[in-house]
Amino acid sequence: MKKLALLVMPLLLIIVMSSSMASNSEAAEPAYKPFTAKSGTQTETVYIHELRSDKSGVHVVVDPIEWYEGEAAQKAFAKYEPDAGIDGPLDGYYIVNPDDTLAIYPVAPNAEVLMQIYNRGGVDSDISWNEPISLEKFIHVFGQSDLFDLSNFPYHITIENGQITSIVQQYIP
Repeated sequence: MKKLALLVMPLLLIIVMSSSMASNSEAAEPAYKPFTAKSGTQTETVYIHELRSDKSGVHVVVDPIEWYEGEAAQKAFAKYEPDAGIDGPLDGYYIVNPDDTLAIYPVAPNAEVLMQIYNRGGVDSDISWNEPISLEKFIHVFGQSDLFDLSNFPYHITIENGQITSIVQQYIP
């Protein structure tokens, strides 16, 4: 009986611990929701090449791209990669960058910036969906490419009256 208890107790402990860890991780991290543009606004998906801040304000140098998710990604992948030898994009998204034309936009001083993942001072680099940060903080963390090079992520920008009013980082696995 003692041997059976010694065998069953560790197994029971493993089962209890793994089930509690699974439920905690699901509760702590909400599900991913694809970006949706506000109706009636001009939205572009871009790579940000540079952020410039001077006495005239903040300007961003961007490379517009085409961003596809889900079924649209499957169709774009089939169109652009017909001989790839795989069924579709591996992570459910597909990016097309038809040319290297850059554009420069001014950024509104009160622009909303929503981040998914970035270097939070080396302590917590987990995903935090649509975490609002200030424009000043975005400029600061964008310039620190030692741990996270934020220029590798796409961004959805909203343009109103010729200036960017919203910057939303697109998480890519």
